[in-house]
Amino acid sequence: MGNEMLEAETWVAIAFVIFLAVLGYLKVHKTVVRGIDARRDRIKAELDEARRLKDEAQALLTGYQHKQHEIEREAEAIIASAKAEAERLAAEAEAKLQEFIARHTKMAQERIAQAEAQALADVRSAAAEAAVTAAGTILAHKVKDKVADDLLAEGIAALRDKFN
Repeated sequence: MGNEMLEAETWVAIAFVIFLAVLGYLKVHKTVVRGIDARRDRIKAELDEARRLKDEAQALLTGYQHKQHEIEREAEAIIASAKAEAERLAAEAEAKLQEFIARHTKMAQERIAQAEAQALADVRSAAAEAAVTAAGTILAHKVKDKVADDLLAEGIAALRDKFN
């Protein structure tokens, strides 16, 4: 029995050696090596492409970060400019409001002065009319005829000229 086992193992070993020889003769090992080399090259190319894409992505990220910082600075500048413009407009509005108030105050004072002058003129006119009427009445009772008429006309004319 020991021989049988030895014989089976020997035949398996011989068959394996023959199988390897056939594979060597058919140059299967070169095909396998070429396949492995091709796969290695493909994986290396994919890794190189991945590195290149990573570098591009990093460059883009850096560029976008710089742009973001620039945009933030521009936004801050715009905000500062808008605040300054708002302050300037507020100052202008305040100045215009003060000017408007001063102008309307002056116009109101001028109207008051005109009204006072008109009232004074109206009072003088009324006083002149009253004086003329009183003088006419007094002279009509005391002075008669042509002398009275001449005096009355002169007095009325003088009073009118004086008060108007």
